[in-house]
Amino acid sequence: MKKVIFSLLLCGVIAASVFAAPSSQAPAARTSSGTPTVWLLTDATGVDDKSFNAAAWRGILEFYGDTWQNQRQRGRYYEVITSQPDMYVPTLRQATDEGHDLIVTTGFTWADALGTVAAQNRNQKYMIVDVDWVGGSNVMQAVYAEHEASYLVGVAAALKARADGISNPRFGFIGGVPGATITKFQVGYVQGILSIFPNAQIVDYYANDWGRPDLAKTQAQFWYDSGVYAIYSAAGGTGNGTIAQAKEYRLAGRNVWAIGVDSDQHEEGLYTATESAVLTSMLKKVETSLLYALRAVQNNTFRGETITFNLADDGVGYSTTNPALTADIRTELERVRQQIVNGQVRVAATYAEARRLPGFPQDLRAIDD
Repeated sequence: MKKVIFSLLLCGVIAASVFAAPSSQAPAARTSSGTPTVWLLTDATGVDDKSFNAAAWRGILEFYGDTWQNQRQRGRYYEVITSQPDMYVPTLRQATDEGHDLIVTTGFTWADALGTVAAQNRNQKYMIVDVDWVGGSNVMQAVYAEHEASYLVGVAAALKARADGISNPRFGFIGGVPGATITKFQVGYVQGILSIFPNAQIVDYYANDWGRPDLAKTQAQFWYDSGVYAIYSAAGGTGNGTIAQAKEYRLAGRNVWAIGVDSDQHEEGLYTATESAVLTSMLKKVETSLLYALRAVQNNTFRGETITFNLADDGVGYSTTNPALTADIRTELERVRQQIVNGQVRVAATYAEARRLPGFPQDLRAIDD
């Protein structure tokens, strides 16, 4: 992907050629109507990543009453820029110089650049998704209770195994790079499984890479061949290998499942026109946090803070697209979801805490930062 080259004199041309926006005019500062303006800054995968970049864009579109198909006010109130890491600081400075009401960055790769630029521009409002260590009175940090929604997809996989009559099902987890955030996915998932099968065997693997689907596919094949029923991947693009292997095996008549992450990956799991190898997906609803931030700007209540979006906030959840997730399973999942929201079920978010739970595996590769 070509690097975005910024120039004040060529801003309109860049917006048209790089962003393919309906309008080449960059959003101005807040309009006389009081409607805030926002620039979304993403990594090179852009808003078509089918992950949290796409979710952030959906939140922006919803705020302005637009849709993915009809981005009527793009270029007037909102815009998106994709950038390579070596251009993050210039990208942030350009967006800041344009005077937009809110500048949003997505993912930890932006953290250092944002920390530098935000400290130099205290009057500019910034937001970063999936990071809680930048700080600053002008930076809103959105993080998510991934462990709560991961608990639910673990319950879903276990309930499906029980419905299929599997007495001693095995379950797998594939992570990208070990760390506290991915640990939340893993320990939540394992707790959900153990709530249904207290003695379930859990296996895990870390690829130490976010972009190696070949590694996940090889591991998934080995696990499925050894009797693993379902595999949950929290590994970025690496996890696509799990889905690919599950598709192959389900097409061949094997009763195995993949579990998606961040966005509903049902379509990625389709192996026939109507059947998907993705039983359910853990949803990180970044759109909820974008709506929150934009409304805060609009209402003049924006402040630098770290906000955790959880099940109660509709900040995380699970997908029910696959009809294999039957009505009785969905009913049970909703009951458990409400128990978590009400505090009747508490989900540990760290490996240190989870290891103190009765029967929780002591030999996982998860780490707490």
